Amino acid sequence: MAGVQLLSVTVTFMHSINKQNDYLIGIDSDGCVFDTMELKHKECFIPNIIRFYGLQGVSKYARQAAEFVNLYSKSRGINRFPALVETVEWLNRRPEIRQRGLRFALPESLVAWVKREDKLGNPALRQAVEATGDSGLTQALEWSVAVNDDIEKMVHGVGPFPLVNECLDMMNRQADLFVCSATPNAALESEWAEHGLRSFVQAICGQEAGSKKENLANARQYPANHCLMIGDAPGDYKAAAANHCLFFPIVPGQEAESWARLYNEGLDHFFQGRFAGEYQAQLLREFDAALPDLPPWPVVG
Repeated sequence: MAGVQLLSVTVTFMHSINKQNDYLIGIDSDGCVFDTMELKHKECFIPNIIRFYGLQGVSKYARQAAEFVNLYSKSRGINRFPALVETVEWLNRRPEIRQRGLRFALPESLVAWVKREDKLGNPALRQAVEATGDSGLTQALEWSVAVNDDIEKMVHGVGPFPLVNECLDMMNRQADLFVCSATPNAALESEWAEHGLRSFVQAICGQEAGSKKENLANARQYPANHCLMIGDAPGDYKAAAANHCLFFPIVPGQEAESWARLYNEGLDHFFQGRFAGEYQAQLLREFDAALPDLPPWPVVG
């Protein structure tokens, strides 16, 4: 297929939180604090995937695959570059694609870069492009820059979910707060400032600062069960678990109810030492049931 080799604020280190309280809370942003996931992916990410990777002839299936990966599966919330790879993998497993005799493969250089790079953002990708001149990496950088440009133009006026402000105010009284996200820092700074939330958090650690797992390593400064991650994706939980942090899920499709639950009971459980154990287990069971492993269409291979 033509066009397909088929398949600001910059932080360059893991941010160290200045411990001021006995509790630490990391907070994801897109789809967690702000109702921006559907808008960003459906209007910014996916059209550019189709355009840059020449998927116009299978746009319906490419869109469904990308939406499943980024919004409606247990891969929800992963970094854009691994998500691009997974989208193409699911696209190749559609019976309709096989019936047309098609198979897509992203450039091997991009797949290899995704596997080895631990700061999966435009700055690191730009360095790789400058060092190698590789066409596959160049294409990915152009795609990612176009996504960011469209987000800057498109995503405005999308406020936080109900009770986010109240929860942040309650948390801020007893805990050190920071944004822990895979979104580029510049977009995070803009969104948190636009809606008057920036003063609640000590730091904003986005894509360029490293992975969520790396940034949640700040939990080592705090006592056991005094660190909480709030997120809407399984990757948020995995990052929390890797750092022995508790996890409160903002369940996709039930965001308002989740923030109400956090406000009415979750934070009290956390600050009173009742979060670990059965309460945490129940939250995780409900969260796991909300996102499937497999798409709703038949898959082959």
